[in-house]
Amino acid sequence: MEEGEEMFKRMKEDIEVVFEQDPAARNYIEVILTYSGLHAIWSHRVAHWFYKRKFYFIARVISQINRFFTGIEIHPGAKIGRRFFIDHGMGVVIGETCEIGDNVTIFQGVTLGGTGKEKGKRHPTIKDNVLVATGAKVLGSIVVGENSKIGAGSVVLKDVPPNSTVVGIPGRVVVQNGVKVRRDLNHTDLPDPVSDLCKSLQAQINELKREIEELKSERRLNDDN
Repeated sequence: MEEGEEMFKRMKEDIEVVFEQDPAARNYIEVILTYSGLHAIWSHRVAHWFYKRKFYFIARVISQINRFFTGIEIHPGAKIGRRFFIDHGMGVVIGETCEIGDNVTIFQGVTLGGTGKEKGKRHPTIKDNVLVATGAKVLGSIVVGENSKIGAGSVVLKDVPPNSTVVGIPGRVVVQNGVKVRRDLNHTDLPDPVSDLCKSLQAQINELKREIEELKSERRLNDDN
């Protein structure tokens, strides 16, 4: 009885987080019937239940049926916390040894995968309150710290400290201010470390050109005298 109550509590939380994170959500019936990310999470919870009890074949069958209908592939061995939200989930892949904390949001095309054929823990650990934006790849047995954000299209291969924003290929930490980061992420206004470096180099080149012109002017004056 208690297990059933806990299950319905989890399902209610999964629905509530949709309304919190998606302004397009209008009513409960629409969310329950049409949100593939929600269906994928619920299917995974069933598959994971079988996986923990070593019914591996049944778990994989449920996982593959889930993939067929939702376009979201979650290995039944993955551990997923509460209030997990997948927005526009098509193309999402979550590996077997992946661990996801509470209040995590990921967008379409995200891969939480491995880097080879290594055994044991080979997929990422995503801590609480993390947001992973569209098309990002988080690969290997790495840890993404609490309250961090992974920018769209980033490829993350190293641990990410808490309260950080990561962008680029490979992913670079561009914000780490020691305070809780808001969970929303403006995908069109991300820091660009490569662009910032180019601007810095251009400024140095301009300064060198100015100094060269000054030296040339001084030399002409000396020649005239």
